[in-house]
Amino acid sequence: MKNNDQKLTGQALQILGVRVNSTEPVEVLSLVSSKISHKNSFFIVTPNPEFIVACQKDDEFRKILNQADLAIPDGIGLILASKFLRTRPQLKERITGADLVEKVLELGEKEGWEIGIVGARRGEIEEIKEMMNRLKQRYPKLKVEALELVADWPKREYQMILAAQGMINQEKWIWQNYKKVKGVGFLGIGGSLDRLTGITPRAPKMIRRLGLEWFWRLILNPSHFKRVWNACVIFPWLVLKEKMKRS
Repeated sequence: MKNNDQKLTGQALQILGVRVNSTEPVEVLSLVSSKISHKNSFFIVTPNPEFIVACQKDDEFRKILNQADLAIPDGIGLILASKFLRTRPQLKERITGADLVEKVLELGEKEGWEIGIVGARRGEIEEIKEMMNRLKQRYPKLKVEALELVADWPKREYQMILAAQGMINQEKWIWQNYKKVKGVGFLGIGGSLDRLTGITPRAPKMIRRLGLEWFWRLILNPSHFKRVWNACVIFPWLVLKEKMKRS
């Protein structure tokens, strides 16, 4: 897949074999808006340390991430790793998935985009309907639909589709469905909508500024321990090994 935005392509770097773009929110939204206005297909991924760890054992997942038009660093660990490994260029800043989704929805409401959502709330229809109601209350002019509730969705003219099946599953779903439609942007969003709609409480702003939103999620859901272990223990260890290997 070719990236039409040469500037962003030139800012790509690699962390443990996974391509990540050094970018800022305004650049991301500019790229999204440009792609949609020119009816160019594209997809965006939001790798964090947990993604990088998973890629060490899942070649298909890694290849999909590296084919994305834009890979946005969603995790303070990636910023620290970039500095520690002295990548060129270095990552500018962390862009959280929830913040990006919020800005995309705001822009979509303003521009009148048709947005499809797939995989939210584990596919439970009643819970999906509740989420959609909350989204429409928050963005009253937004044109948004859940693909589970739409017959033959590839024939619909969406500008963006947000995949919410969770890491790996959503990226593989995007890859499988990306070529079924033309002129559509795809974005993997995980549980971002849960937090934006208040179904899951989001961490206080101070905790988010410190890059500790993962700790907040662990408090709310201790079953995330393995994910935190991968991000906070396994990932730093892999980065350290890479540093030693380069030395």
